[in-house]
Amino acid sequence: MAEYLSQSEANALLEMEKHAEAGASYRFPAKGERLSIPLLSADEKENFHVDVNRRSIALYKCTFNGRTRGNVILARLDLNGSPHRNPDGEEIDCPHLHLYREGHGDKWAYSLPDGVFSDLANLKAVCQDFLTYFRVVSQPQITSDLLT
Repeated sequence: MAEYLSQSEANALLEMEKHAEAGASYRFPAKGERLSIPLLSADEKENFHVDVNRRSIALYKCTFNGRTRGNVILARLDLNGSPHRNPDGEEIDCPHLHLYREGHGDKWAYSLPDGVFSDLANLKAVCQDFLTYFRVVSQPQITSDLLT
């Protein structure tokens, strides 16, 4: 059974500083692959993950999830996908950012905030920007293959 959070709890978890394991290094996933990066709060009481999903056959389609407590998604960035229809009927073009909303989970999408994502054509840069947005203050090294 999925865990549900109050909005204030979700906001606090999203704003909480997160840390990757010291010296951690990951290869950015190639098309058809995914990556999950484990993270901890500064007090080591909360576990988080950032997932990078490139399992689509589309070369530049990519999803970044910031989640906690198993599968509770606090933030999700969708790139090069379909528009999203929010529960109120509003349609949000892609790329868009989903944020946890009490009673709805990650079902609400928003236009990207200004100045947060530097280069949407560079997936590795977007990954680093998403880690920063998700408040990962001690980021892992992300390497990539030439053709990634």
